[in-house]
Amino acid sequence: MNTLHTIRKGINLVLSFASALIFAAMVIIGTYQIVTRFVFNSPSTVSEELLTYSFTWMALLATAYVFGKRDHMRMGFLADKFSDKAQKALSIAAEVLIMLLAGAVMVYGGITIVQLTMTQSTASLGIPMGVVYIILPVSGILIVFYSILNIVDLVTGQAQEPAQP
Repeated sequence: MNTLHTIRKGINLVLSFASALIFAAMVIIGTYQIVTRFVFNSPSTVSEELLTYSFTWMALLATAYVFGKRDHMRMGFLADKFSDKAQKALSIAAEVLIMLLAGAVMVYGGITIVQLTMTQSTASLGIPMGVVYIILPVSGILIVFYSILNIVDLVTGQAQEPAQP
């Protein structure tokens, strides 16, 4: 069980670092875009496309990170009224639904869209669109993995309570 927690911490570290790195790159690229647009009066289409794709990647990686920390949005106003056993069952059911949705939409759908778009290129960067979309199945696999870990933690009683506001 400690091995799973070590793996979770490692993946969390990588995801937090990647999200921070992408965000820092977005700040630099955004600053460059503003300077080229308003100072030199020559907008950069490459920077605009990079910002769009970087934001998507950062959002999906950060979403997987939040699921890994079990800090995702939770509406406990109704669930908190149930007994501990019922809350545990509800949490497991929620994790199963998240796992099914991420598996079906993000992993299966993501792999499908990556395969369909590998022959198309982005307008400014000229890279295959499948490279841009690869983040969908990657983040979906991470969310499914985290859901499995969360279910294991809930079943074994090692789950940490989600952060309270």
